[in-house]
Amino acid sequence: MPHDGHHHDHDHDDEGSELSPLALRVKALESLLVEKGYVDPAALDVMIDTYETKIGPRNGARVVARAWTDPDFAQWLKRDATEAIASLGYVGRQGEHMVALFNTPEIHNMVVCTLCSCYPWPVLGLPPVWYKSPPYRSRAVIDPRGVLAEFGVTLPEKTKVSVWDSTAEIRYLVIPMRPANTDGLSEDELAGLVNRDSMIGTRLAGKVA
Repeated sequence: MPHDGHHHDHDHDDEGSELSPLALRVKALESLLVEKGYVDPAALDVMIDTYETKIGPRNGARVVARAWTDPDFAQWLKRDATEAIASLGYVGRQGEHMVALFNTPEIHNMVVCTLCSCYPWPVLGLPPVWYKSPPYRSRAVIDPRGVLAEFGVTLPEKTKVSVWDSTAEIRYLVIPMRPANTDGLSEDELAGLVNRDSMIGTRLAGKVA
C-alpha cells in the first residue's frame, strides 16, 4: 500500500551535532523554505509545539481511559474506531481511518510503519524519532520480542505478539491493558497512567514516559 511521506524532525541542534541523513535533508529543506519566505519559523514552532505538547499523546490517553471505564465505548472502538475517536473531538489529518487494537493476556499488539512513518497524529501527536528509524521498522517485524525487551517489556511465552503495519490508509491505536489495582481511579487519573509508547505497543500502561 502507498505510504505518505510526512517526515519532519524539526531539528535545531548545532551544526556540529550528529544528524541522520534524513534529518539533514529535512533541516536543509526547512532552511531553504525559510530563506525564500515560504515558511515562518515562529509559526512552524507553534505547530510543532501544538502536536508535541498540546495534542501529543494526551488525546490517545483519553481514548484509552474512556475505553477502560466505558464498555459501550470500548465496543464502539472495536467496531469503528474512527467514529468513536471522533466523538471525543479527535479528528484531523493522519487520523481519517483508525483501527483500535486491544491488548489482552493472550495477545500483545505492536505497531510499525515498515516503509516510512505513518502515524496517528490526532491521537498521538508527532511520531518519536525511534519510530521512524530503519532499525525499528525492520526489527519490529523480524524480532518483535527482542524489540520489546529493549523497551523493558518481557511478555509471558503464552502471549502472542501481533505486529501491525501502519499505512497511509489505516492508522492503528493500541489500547493497552488496564493496570491492576486501579478500580478506584477516575477517568482523568487513568489517562495519566497511559504513556505514548503503550499506545504504540512498545511499553505497558502504568507510567507516563
